[in-house]
Amino acid sequence: MTDKIAFITGATSGFGRAAARRFAEAGWSLVLTGRRTERLEALQGELGVPTHIVTLDVRDADAVKQAVAELPEPFRAVTCLVNNAGLALAPEKAQDVDLADWHTMIDTNCTGLVNVTHALINSLIAIGQGASIVNIGSVAGSWPYPGSHVYGATKAFVRQFSLSLRCDLLGTGVRVTDIEPGMAETEFTLVRTKGNQAASDALYGSTTPLTAEDIAEQIFYVATLPAHININRLEIMPTRQAWAGFAVDRD
Repeated sequence: MTDKIAFITGATSGFGRAAARRFAEAGWSLVLTGRRTERLEALQGELGVPTHIVTLDVRDADAVKQAVAELPEPFRAVTCLVNNAGLALAPEKAQDVDLADWHTMIDTNCTGLVNVTHALINSLIAIGQGASIVNIGSVAGSWPYPGSHVYGATKAFVRQFSLSLRCDLLGTGVRVTDIEPGMAETEFTLVRTKGNQAASDALYGSTTPLTAEDIAEQIFYVATLPAHININRLEIMPTRQAWAGFAVDRD
């Protein structure tokens, strides 16, 4: 074991899995959670550092509390919480969306993040200087686009919650960062379109999106800065992505 422990939610794919690998490269011990046990076990087997895995749905507050309460002693002093678990669903217009998809996004991206943060916040305060909470937001929280509806709203929540948490944690030494990626090629679009590989290929094709490893590097960066530095909000886009103009309805 080392004196550095990262607790990463949604570690079975994308940014979470890449972050686990990046922290492991630096010798951190890890607590990894996700809903797919076989993926957690495979990741645990490859990392080469002390790793505790928990099959967990962050939407279940009681399960989150239990997972944290039952952490083995060597994994209790969490130094960095990476709130990565989240998803986008329903790229259709709001008027065409299944309400259940909206609820799933709210329950995962907002309630799940709050559940995990609340369960670990006092442990992080006990660590004090150098402890970090890294929340994964999105450019969708600042820049609306057609089909972003509740997904964008949940990421705006992540941004505001992160900033407000900074206020409450002032004086504790615990840092809070909202990392807001733009276009990044992961399983994101496959999940959003419920397995439509063609839609995923069309979104990321003929351009150069960010990778999961790009975002993992930034997560690691903000978590390992000198203890007196806090990056409040980090918005990251690929060079080949920018903003479009206003949409206008014309006759």
